[in-house]
This record gives sequence, C-alpha cells and structure tokens, in this order.
Amino acid sequence: MIPATGYTGKTVAVFGLGASGLASSASLLAGGATVKAWDDAEVTRAKAAEAGVPLCDLTQEDWSEFAALVLAPGVPLTHPEPHWTVKQAGAANVPVIGDTELFVQSLNAGAGEAHLIGITGTNGKSTTTALIGHILKSAGRDTQVGGNIGTAVLELAEAAPGRHYVVEFSSYQLDLTPSLKPDTGILLNLTPDHLDRHGDMAGYAAAKAKMFALQDAHDLAVVGDDDAYCAEIARNLTGPERQLISVEHEVSDGVCVAEGALSQRREGREVAGCSLLGIDGLRGRHNWQNAAAAWVACRRAGLSEDEILAGFKSFPGLIHRMEQVARSGDILFINDSKATNADAAARALDSFQTIYWIAGGLAKSGGIEELKSFFPRIVCAYLIGDAADDFAKTLSGHTAIKQCGTLERAVTEAFEDASADGGPAVVLFSPACASFDQYRNFEIRGEAFRSAVAALDGVSLKSEEAA
Repeated sequence: MIPATGYTGKTVAVFGLGASGLASSASLLAGGATVKAWDDAEVTRAKAAEAGVPLCDLTQEDWSEFAALVLAPGVPLTHPEPHWTVKQAGAANVPVIGDTELFVQSLNAGAGEAHLIGITGTNGKSTTTALIGHILKSAGRDTQVGGNIGTAVLELAEAAPGRHYVVEFSSYQLDLTPSLKPDTGILLNLTPDHLDRHGDMAGYAAAKAKMFALQDAHDLAVVGDDDAYCAEIARNLTGPERQLISVEHEVSDGVCVAEGALSQRREGREVAGCSLLGIDGLRGRHNWQNAAAAWVACRRAGLSEDEILAGFKSFPGLIHRMEQVARSGDILFINDSKATNADAAARALDSFQTIYWIAGGLAKSGGIEELKSFFPRIVCAYLIGDAADDFAKTLSGHTAIKQCGTLERAVTEAFEDASADGGPAVVLFSPACASFDQYRNFEIRGEAFRSAVAALDGVSLKSEEAA
C-alpha cells in the first residue's frame, strides 16, 4: 500500500466506499490523516466499517475543516449535476480529488524515483495497460500495474528507484487527478462515450486531454492519429515530445501498423519494426493500435526490440476482451464481453470473417447502426437481452437472425449452426451493449459465456490446452 503522506495531521473527507474509497481511506490513515468517510448505501457503509474505515455522516459536518474531499470516480463531478458532496466542497473551497491524485502526489514526492506510464482512451486502454505491464515484467523490469484496470492504485507497492507504474486512467479519474504528470502519457482513441458524465464530446475530449496537461519536454505523449478528436489534441500539444500511432496511415514520428507490419518511424524514415501476424493475443487492427502504443512506451522505458517482440508473443490477452476461451475443431469461441458499445464490438467483428455473432444487452445510444459494414461477415446473429428487438430491426435483410433471450441458449444454437455448416468459423460473444439488464457487470457476463461454452460437448477449453 502507498501511504498518503501529504495529509499528515489534516482531516480529509472520503465519499464513495467501493474499492477506491476503501484504499483511499487506508492510505490516508497510514499517512497520518484524520479520515471522515461516508457512502449513501447502508450496505457499503457496513462493509467499510468492518474494514476499519472511520464513518461519519458528511451531511452533518463542518466542511471548512476538510483539507480535501476524496471522491470515488463513479460519483458525478459535473454532469448531469454535481453530487451533493461536490457542492458542499465547492461552497467551502475544498479541493475535490480522487485516489489517483493521492497516488500521483505520493509519486511526485518521491523525487523521480519511479516512472509513470499513464494510459487512457475510449477503447483498448485496459488491453494496452496489461500489454505494457506484461512486456516490462517479461523483460525483468520492476513493474506495478493498476488503476481503472482493476487494482486500486493506492494498493500498489510504494515507489522505489527504477520501478515502473503502468496505470489505466478513466476520464472520471483524469477529472480527479489535477497533479498528473506521467513520464509517458498515452491516449489511444476517442469515440462518443460517457457523455452523460461529460456533457458532450468537447467535455469528454477535454477530460482525456488532461493526461498531457502538465507534461514538459522531458516527457512523452503518445497519441492515436486515427480519429479527429485525438488528432486535434495531438496538434495542440506544446510541452512534451509527441509520438503518433496509427493503423490507418503512415506517420512521420511514431509507430504505424499496416497489414500486421509494425513500423517505428523517425522523421519519416523507418528505424525499427516487427511483424504482429500470427500472434493470437494481438489479433485484429484494434490490437495493432494497442501494440503500437506499447512499442513506443516500452522503447522509451529502455527495452530492446527483441524484448518487446518476445513480450508481444507471450501476451495472453485480456480476460473478456477478444479472449479465446475454447475451440472445437475449426470453431473458435471468443469472449469479448467487455465490448459494451458498438465501437468496441467493431474491433472484434473486424478481426474475423465467418462469424456466428452473439449480441445484445442494455443498448447504448446509436445501437449497432455503425456496424453495418461488418454484417456481410455475420452468418447468423443470436440476440439476447433488452436490445434484441432493436438489433433485429437493424440486422433484418442483412443476415440470419435468431431471438435467443438468454446467453446459454445463444451459445448452444450458435455452436450447433457453426458445426452443421462446417469450415473455419468463430462463435463471437461481442455484445455491443452494457450488461446491466441481465448481469451485474461485464465480468460476470463473460464468465457466464465461458460456463455455457464449457457445458458443450466436444469443446476444448483454452485453460485445458495450456495445462
């Protein structure tokens, strides 16, 4: 755990007692602060009390005594309106920060002992974070991986000379981390998402651009160049060194990938590269973008081309994101439960040719209209959840459709059809929807897919193959 020593002898309010709130409370207490923590949910408060968190009803407190409000990232900061704690903090001129800010303050106090690689973007940030962490660890570097990817940043090991922190930042977390100054900052891409929390795309892009706000000439900014929002952010960078990444065109300074060939370029000239073809954990153009970002970051961290390529080849992929869970002859079963919007599902659909597609759930704005260019690859769509009827209307006339209702039925029917048709194919679970109509989160949904596949006859699970 990393103690938050910047608040020694001060009183700090903490609101939202999920994983980040619990870690913040423990870190502040370890650093010598007085903590007054609260959550609107009684069950959550009870769990926090069991963990030793000092509870205090913040509606009854004098906010002028607080040095800061540490807010859980899921609590509204600005839209659709500020949470009541944010309003209280504003009225008392109390800074509103997150656990990521406590983490960054601790690193900044370490006088450059450790190196921070920050990753953000609409899609691919978890995979890129995991990939960079994997490559660094495989090369023998002292590496800690956390943030939005799963492990709360304050639960990572304390800073030490030469240690690399690879941290995923959501837009919510970036809004709550005003001191962020990563040695290497990565922005992969931007597509409409979380607009209810940021108001519009301008607000969303502004939140993501905070990754680079404090960087200077000693730092590196890695920016995707394949969408207009990121391209504009890249053009406006003046402080750090800038490296572009693209899977659509060549770049003068940075890394581009075409037909699986990764090329690092400097002033328009190729200086290094490798092939990504045949690497299962980096299948598809979206993973080529992730690999391009990882290449730049790991080269900056001092790794050789051979070390990075070895890390690429041994990368197992991210659970629930284009995860190969099983095989039956020429039929692959791919768990892409983390694809909670159409843009994320597009990345999976773009990676295969003969697809038996399981989709549906709680749809986001726009549905699957933007996926029409991939419909010719879909042999049949197996629809589940609340979005099933709307998705069927969009797919009608383009491919066969089966209304399955449940994930278990969809898996069974997709496997039966793929087996009967013969030939190489993929049963692809890439919902293009949130999970909340049938499952508490995408992880539980992904495990349900894995269980349904495991129940089929004649299927070899990936875990069994590895054993």
